Amino acid sequence: MKRATEIHRMDWNGHLLEITYNPCWLPASIVGQDLAHIEVRSLYPTDAPLPIAPHGYYAHTLPRSIIDAAGSPINYIDVMLEAETLQAA
Repeated sequence: MKRATEIHRMDWNGHLLEITYNPCWLPASIVGQDLAHIEVRSLYPTDAPLPIAPHGYYAHTLPRSIIDAAGSPINYIDVMLEAETLQAA
């Protein structure tokens, strides 16, 4: 089975981020629900610290339903970045 990986780019506070998202990283037949895998990388500035990634790279596996509830991988990461920024303040 070929996995469908999505690649998105977004600007966040002057940082160009690349979001790589695999919505079916581990199928529901294995653990009871689809697990997704998401990665965020700071492209510019290269490897710049982010609130969710001190070295400019973040990777996480989570239930696909969480990303679906956010609306998209971009929305999910945007909310995470904003939440961490507010928490640090």
